[in-house]
Amino acid sequence: MARFPSREADVIALLDEMIAGYLANPGMFPGADVGVLQGERAAYGAARDAQMTARAQYALTTETKEDALAAIKQSMRHELRKSETDVVADAQQLKFIGWGPRSKAMASDPPGQPRSLDAVSQGQSSLHLDWKCPAPHSGGHVLDYIIERRELEDGDRSTWHTVASSIKTEVQLEGQPRGVSMEYRVVANNAGGRSDPSNAVDVVL
Repeated sequence: MARFPSREADVIALLDEMIAGYLANPGMFPGADVGVLQGERAAYGAARDAQMTARAQYALTTETKEDALAAIKQSMRHELRKSETDVVADAQQLKFIGWGPRSKAMASDPPGQPRSLDAVSQGQSSLHLDWKCPAPHSGGHVLDYIIERRELEDGDRSTWHTVASSIKTEVQLEGQPRGVSMEYRVVANNAGGRSDPSNAVDVVL
């Protein structure tokens, strides 16, 4: 007996095959309600397109925000350096602009947020992810990236678990669960701590 598919792509492939078969052989399957299947197929396509558009828009707006923040930080640092020179004889005057005399060197700042995470290819139990490094001047130097995964269980998000690390802005994951709705995200890491996580991507292998 045939087994109903668990992967999203396989479900849709079977749906398309059913619709085509019912339309080509109406007398063979008189009880089939093709209209219902076609309507639900159309609704799925619209929802999928909306999801992809939302993901692309989120990635674009996140990158735009990080670029704007990087520009702000660069300008602030430039103005602060000039102000430190202006009041070099009395550095305490920097308090009037919310600043102060230079302090001793501190531990590295945590990195900025990784950007534009994407699942570029999938296999039966493998997944290739890539992403962009944090925006310039958004944080400390990245030591490595931590890849995290969580499963969607009965509509609830489970705890994030580390599944890999990488010194590059990409990773090939093997032995991933099949037939399970999962989310992946990336966190940049260094001696100063962890960054805010990247956008999450949904995957069903």
